[in-house]
Amino acid sequence: MRVAKRWLRAEATIAPLCWLVQLYIRLVHATCRWTMFGSEVPDALVARRRPFIVAFWHGRMLMLPRMWARRAPLFMLISGHRDGRIIAGAIAYFGIGSIAGSTNTGGSAALRAMLRRIRDGESVGITPDGPNGPAMRAAEGIVAVARLAGVPIVPMSYATSRRRILGTWDRFHLALPFGRGVFLWGEAIEVPATLDDAGTEHWRLLIEERMNALTAEADRRVGREATQPGTLGRREWRTRRHATGGRG
Repeated sequence: MRVAKRWLRAEATIAPLCWLVQLYIRLVHATCRWTMFGSEVPDALVARRRPFIVAFWHGRMLMLPRMWARRAPLFMLISGHRDGRIIAGAIAYFGIGSIAGSTNTGGSAALRAMLRRIRDGESVGITPDGPNGPAMRAAEGIVAVARLAGVPIVPMSYATSRRRILGTWDRFHLALPFGRGVFLWGEAIEVPATLDDAGTEHWRLLIEERMNALTAEADRRVGREATQPGTLGRREWRTRRHATGGRG
């Protein structure tokens, strides 16, 4: 077990893991029966050449590359830690770029990079609960990006009938092959250009509620119980897990 952990953490394993992840995404997409709803929302924005923010929960990012399907240039905001680098390498196989950082940690540099991409007419993808959680709880960063950039937020989610909800802080939805799957796009959310603290909280909560409702609906459509939002951030989750010997 220790040898396996050291191997997975080694720098040389990043490229092979990226390749394996993208291969698994292709396998799941090819072997499941997928339906998509609400795609007219992003398609209309793309047709008007209006960039937007794609919002999805950290635990529901696995199938995003197949859901996006190269509609237009897209750059995902991804944390710079090792897991983030694996994600960035995997999505690159599908033509999706990445921006290192988060809206919370090193936020100013990431914010400037996203605004540049949007000014260039490119869309960006954000996990409002990443990289530190709690799961399915939106942070204020996405409100700031949408307000400053003057672009809408389009939530998305997916669910599969065959799955594993992992015991990770983000309640990661691991889609399994040979089942049914749904991709859901929500209505565009237009954040006002001027907000005070109360207004920011209102729109943060609205985004969170819309995204959770969309995810619950995706689960319902494949006959699964809705995944509930988390209460622990990444650090708290790790602390509890270590305290319980990896069982919590």
